[in-house]
Amino acid sequence: MLRRLTLILIPYLWLLALFLVPFLIVVKISLSDVALARPPYMPQLDLAAGLSGLKDFFSQLDLENFWFLTSDDLYWKAYLSSLKIAAFSTLITLLVGFPISYAMASARSEWRPTLMMLVILPFWTSFLIRVYSWMGILSQNGLLNSFLLWTGLIHEPLTILNTPTAVYIGIVYTYLPFMILPIYATLEKLDISLLEAAEDLGCSRLTAFWLVTVPLSKPGIIAGCFLVFIPALGEFVIPSLLGGSRTLMIGKVLWEEFFNNRDWPVASAVAVVLLLILIIPIILFQRNEQKNREAGQ
Repeated sequence: MLRRLTLILIPYLWLLALFLVPFLIVVKISLSDVALARPPYMPQLDLAAGLSGLKDFFSQLDLENFWFLTSDDLYWKAYLSSLKIAAFSTLITLLVGFPISYAMASARSEWRPTLMMLVILPFWTSFLIRVYSWMGILSQNGLLNSFLLWTGLIHEPLTILNTPTAVYIGIVYTYLPFMILPIYATLEKLDISLLEAAEDLGCSRLTAFWLVTVPLSKPGIIAGCFLVFIPALGEFVIPSLLGGSRTLMIGKVLWEEFFNNRDWPVASAVAVVLLLILIIPIILFQRNEQKNREAGQ
C-alpha cells in the first residue's frame, strides 16, 4: 500500500512543484499592477502583517490587465495569428510527415532502425543552431537562392527570410519528427493481412490505403498533430529569427512585454490566456490517449 501511494504521490508532487505553483505565481502577477522604483509588481504579500495583511493583499488584486488585453487589438490579433500559423504548420507537417512515416513502416525491417535514427538525428544538434542555419539557407545570398539562380529557375533572388513563409518552413522542419514518430509507431503495428483482404474483396491499392491504412493510423495522426500544434502555438525563437517584424505571434508579444516593456502583470495575463487556450488541445489529447488505452485493453 505504501509503495503504491509513493508511486502515485511522486508525479503529483512533480506537477505541484513544476506546474501548479509556478502557474499560481503567474496568475497572482497577472492580477497585480505595475510598480515604479519598487518590485516589478504590487501588491506584495507581507505574512508578518497577519490576517489583516492577507485581506489587504487580496483586496488589491483585480482583473485590470485582462481587460487591457481586450482593449488593444495587438493581443487578440497575435492570438489569432498564432492559431492560424500553428494550424497551417500542423497541416503541412502532416502532409509531409505521413508519407515519410508510411515509407518507414513499409521498409524492410533491417532498414527501419537506420531510418529512425535519421529522423531523430537533428535532435543531436542545438535547436538554436538549426534555426540559425535556416537563416543562411533562406537569405537572399543563401544556399537556396544560389541554387535556384544556378539552375536558371529564377533570375533574381527571392525574398523568403523575414516572411511568414520562412516561419512555416522553420516550424515544419523543427517539429516534423514529432509528427513522423507517432504515425510511424501506429503504422508499424498495422496488420498487412487487412490490406490483402481489402484487395481480395475488390479494392484497389489506393482505395485500400484510404479505407484501411488511414483510419487505423488515426491515433498516430491525432497524437502527431497535437504534439506539433501545442508547441507551435507559443513558438518564439522561430518567428523572431525567421519571421522578423512582419510575423505577429503571441510568443513574441509575450517576450516583448517581459523584457522590453518590463510590464510583468500584462505579460503574465498574456501567458495565462495562452495557457488556457493550450489547455483545450491538451485535454483533447489526453482524452484521445485514454480512448486508445481503453480500446487496447
